[in-house]
Amino acid sequence: MEFLIEQGKQLHQDCSTLLLPALSIGNVGQLAVDLLVSSTKAERIGYLDDPYILPCVGNDAYGPIPCGDLALPLEAYDSPASALTLIQQRSPVVQGMMIEFAKNLADFAVTSGKKHIVVLSGLDFGRWQRIDMSSGLQTYYLSSTNNDGTDEYCEQLGWKRLQEYNPAQRSWKYLSALAEGNALEENRLPFEDELGEEDYYPSLPFAALISCFKAKGLKVTCLLCYCSEGDNMPDAFHVAEAACKLLGLSPDNFHGDEGGKWLIPFSWKTVYGPPPDMSMF
Repeated sequence: MEFLIEQGKQLHQDCSTLLLPALSIGNVGQLAVDLLVSSTKAERIGYLDDPYILPCVGNDAYGPIPCGDLALPLEAYDSPASALTLIQQRSPVVQGMMIEFAKNLADFAVTSGKKHIVVLSGLDFGRWQRIDMSSGLQTYYLSSTNNDGTDEYCEQLGWKRLQEYNPAQRSWKYLSALAEGNALEENRLPFEDELGEEDYYPSLPFAALISCFKAKGLKVTCLLCYCSEGDNMPDAFHVAEAACKLLGLSPDNFHGDEGGKWLIPFSWKTVYGPPPDMSMF
C-alpha cells in the first residue's frame, strides 16, 4: 500500500487516532465517515493506493461547487482540531484478499504513528439473536483492550460487547493466526458451504481489520450497529454519534446545517433524487 500525499499537504502528528469504515450491509460505516469528514471539516491530505481494492472514481462528495476534485477508492483526511485522521473507502476489496488488504492498512497505521484505531461497521439485522429495541438503536463493540473483546470504558457508555465474539472459536482463532502470519494448513477452515453460523461474523471485513490491527499491537475499537438495507442515514448518524462519544468529541461544536450539530455531506442531498412534485397529489 502506497500513501500518496497531496501537494503542499502533510500528515499531522497530533492526529493520533485513525477512524475508518469496514464495508458492510447498508454502507453504514462509509456513511458515518462521510458525516464525520463533513462535520469536522477535515481536510483531504492524500490517497492510499492498494492492489487489493477495486478502482473507482467519482465526483467530490462534500463540496457544493464543482472544483475538479475527484473521489478515489481510498482517501485520507486530517482533522487537527479533533486529533483525528479519517480514511474513506469507496469501493470493495478484491474477493479473497481482505486479510492482505487489512494487513496493508495496519502497516500504514503503524508507519504513520497512529495509537488508536476506530472501525465503524453495520451488521445484518436478520442475524440479530437477542433483539432489544426498548431504548432505540443499540451500539455494540469489540475492543483489543482485553482478550475477550471487552472494554470498561465502552461498558460505561452503555454499549454491549458483540455477543457472538468468541476468541476460542475456530474461525476467530484462524483469523488471528492469519493476521499474525502463523496460520498452518491443517488449521485451514472448511469450504464456504461447510461453514456454520458461528463462522459468519469472523468472515466479515470488520473482523479482518480488528485482527490485523491487533496483530500489530495497536489499540483498536470496533463500533457496530445492526441494520437493514435501505435508507441507512439514521444508522449512520447513530454510529457517528457513538464514535464521537468514544473519542470525547462534541457534535454540538460542529456548527452544522441550519443551526444543527451535523454538516450533511452534499452528496447525500441527491441519494434518492429530487422530492416529488406535490402538485400531482
